Amino acid sequence: MADRIFTAALIVIGDEILSGRTHDRNIAQVASWLQVQGIRLAEVRVVADVEERIVEAVNALRTRNDYLFTTGGIGPTHDDITVDAVAKALGVPVIVHPEARAILERYYADKPGGLTEARLRMARAPEGAELIPNRMSGAPGIRVANIHLMAGVPHITAGMLDALTGTLEGGAPLKSETIGCWTAESEVADILRETEKAHENCQIGSYPFFREGQVGANFVIRSTDADELASCVHTLCDALATAGYDFTPGGI
Repeated sequence: MADRIFTAALIVIGDEILSGRTHDRNIAQVASWLQVQGIRLAEVRVVADVEERIVEAVNALRTRNDYLFTTGGIGPTHDDITVDAVAKALGVPVIVHPEARAILERYYADKPGGLTEARLRMARAPEGAELIPNRMSGAPGIRVANIHLMAGVPHITAGMLDALTGTLEGGAPLKSETIGCWTAESEVADILRETEKAHENCQIGSYPFFREGQVGANFVIRSTDADELASCVHTLCDALATAGYDFTPGGI
């Protein structure tokens, strides 16, 4: 099992996300999928359909992470420019990928209009790229260098992630436990800080909520080490109990 932490970044591409017309659902599903692969999602950017902005984001994030994922901008319309931007960032030309073209020819063989020039845009890829299978709509995703270009439609993204499962090198999967407490997180901030400090291989996230007229918080403890995780959970529960707080293992 790898000791080091593998990281990934995600670029969510599209004016429709920034305008609020479309609510992004890909960040959560990419983050969850990466955790299972033993890879941490370290950062996310949302970028408009502007080539130079995408190029800038790609070059910044691909160099400081093991993997970079993008969602959106690989469709058939004029503003689908992710392929062009990634190719420019890598300094390679855009080609019509022969395997992608063959996939689209088969997919559109019995569809009205067939494989039009617009649809053929979905076969374009940076030179040297491989394909990510898409069982939903034919048009494949793209992987080139450490970059993975995926569709923006969430259920298609999910299918592409499924196709990538087990293909990336990763570290130890992240494990987590949750403790719920009917108290303001500010009241137990010192307890959380001291507990995390005593368990350097664990991280504690605090997620406040307001329900049934009461303030509370769920504390999520994460670690790649099962024994460290169990020790941290035990320490936190003891500290909360000693301070007189009611808590619920598993969260509220």
